[in-house]
Amino acid sequence: MSEGDRLAELAKRRGFFNQTAAAYGGVAGFYTYGPQGAALKDNIEAAWRDRYVTREGHMEIDAPTVLPEPVFEASGHVETFTDMLVECANCGESHRADHLVEDHPDSTVEDAEALPNEEVGELIAEYSIDCPDCGTALAEEPVEDFNLMFETNIGPGSSSPGYLRPETAQGIFVDFPQWAEYARNQLPFGVAQIGKAYRNEISPRKSIIRVREFAQAELEHFVDPEDEPPLERVEDVEIPLYSVSQQQSDGGVEEMTVREAVDNGVVDSEWLAYYLGISKAWYERIGVDMDRFRYRQHLSGELSHYASECWDAESELGGDWVELTGFATRGTYDLDKHAEYTGEDFSVFQQYDEPVTVERPTVDPEMSYLGPEFGNAAGDIVDELEALAERDPDAFDGETVTVEADGGSYEVPTEKTGFAVEEVTEAGEHVTPHIIEPSFGVGRLIYTSLAHSYREDEIDGEERTRLALPPEVAPTTVGVFPLMDKDGLGERARELASDLRAAGLEVTYDDSGAIGRRYRRQDEVGTPFCVTVDYDTLDEETVTVRERDSTDQVRVPVADLPETLASLRDGDITFDDL
Repeated sequence: MSEGDRLAELAKRRGFFNQTAAAYGGVAGFYTYGPQGAALKDNIEAAWRDRYVTREGHMEIDAPTVLPEPVFEASGHVETFTDMLVECANCGESHRADHLVEDHPDSTVEDAEALPNEEVGELIAEYSIDCPDCGTALAEEPVEDFNLMFETNIGPGSSSPGYLRPETAQGIFVDFPQWAEYARNQLPFGVAQIGKAYRNEISPRKSIIRVREFAQAELEHFVDPEDEPPLERVEDVEIPLYSVSQQQSDGGVEEMTVREAVDNGVVDSEWLAYYLGISKAWYERIGVDMDRFRYRQHLSGELSHYASECWDAESELGGDWVELTGFATRGTYDLDKHAEYTGEDFSVFQQYDEPVTVERPTVDPEMSYLGPEFGNAAGDIVDELEALAERDPDAFDGETVTVEADGGSYEVPTEKTGFAVEEVTEAGEHVTPHIIEPSFGVGRLIYTSLAHSYREDEIDGEERTRLALPPEVAPTTVGVFPLMDKDGLGERARELASDLRAAGLEVTYDDSGAIGRRYRRQDEVGTPFCVTVDYDTLDEETVTVRERDSTDQVRVPVADLPETLASLRDGDITFDDL
């Protein structure tokens, strides 16, 4: 049984996740988290908030999942948020063309998404790839762009189109002026959000790995380009980097410190390097196996339209490398676009320590000349003259100035532009922040934590399946069992379970079957500790605490139990300390 099949069977049987609406035949790309999965999801999200919001001092928001069409026109999603589609002429099924190429047994292409559509079509023909559903050859079918956004209407009728957000980020960007005000216009500051996103995937697959509705945890960190991150916090952290040069030379992953990665130019952005550094420990914290983990740099052909640099945190799952997180340098793209489309100010005023006097080129065009001379183009010419004065004052040295405006080229006498260089005293400047974005796929983190923690071993001659999940993220912290449900043991165990819940611990109570079988049930869902109430409990007020991975047991006073279990869960002590 493959890793994926084994995990899917466990996930359904033990209540981690299952396909939605199974009674109706299921809905491709939609999954429901069961009791164990929902608890695991909540714990991973809580760990994410702790690391990327609380510890970094950022703010968190919760924006709507539906936004009007102009937002996505400005962001570029309407035009560019596409995947490669090839449709079978015989059965009508649609497929991700790049995935068909990557999955073909003869293919040596690891990242077909970075290739042009035409080249992917040629590879489909070269490998004689057939439709996976009906076996019809796809060689003659065109590879086309398919927009992944779900379209909807806001209100009655179709006059106000909108989209389900394909990422949580735009809900942060569109209200940036508000967040800047909350941050008192002091850079850097970060805005985080955990929420649902939607992508109408052509070929959902690998259970919760590629779905049409999923949870994202995103941080948009707004920084002055002159700001430097606290790199000293992580400069000695070793990170596994699979750079563009290593990919192109068929090399392997290179281990280097964060400082070496920056100094050697492997990671261009120091801010990006900072987040790669702090994230490595966080992945370990939630159960990602570092022997099955890497940071892979995007090739130029796969960079998003907004990114100048991007690294993916990837985990190995069933022989494939799967993206967990995208770390992107978005520059000023998003804020510039929303400022352009709305006419609003998406900058931050940075006050100087002391006022400074500077020379500032200005223009004051004579509209009495420009209006009659250039007609309707005069307004655009003025805008271009102002922009030209700011970026290239030397252009006004001649007798005339040439500008491109309103689709044409216009020559304006310099004396009519009112060009001058003035001394002005300024208290500060408007800065459009650069954006550093770590974007996490929560479902993929869940799947990876389960896959990387899956173990099979033998205890007392009996085969055992267990999930070696870190106690912090395990769905249940402790299972409470009576040795048997008689002589007051069951009643005492139920009282103890209630007390532990009141202390803030996730507890399950089980009195069904042999004690060994109850242990196995908890091992299989990753419960790190089990407490057994026996006759000594009634006499001495102590219980047996069992640790999942080693199966070791110790006696702990009932009075100390809540604090002891909380300390074990939070990593303040280890089981060996007991």
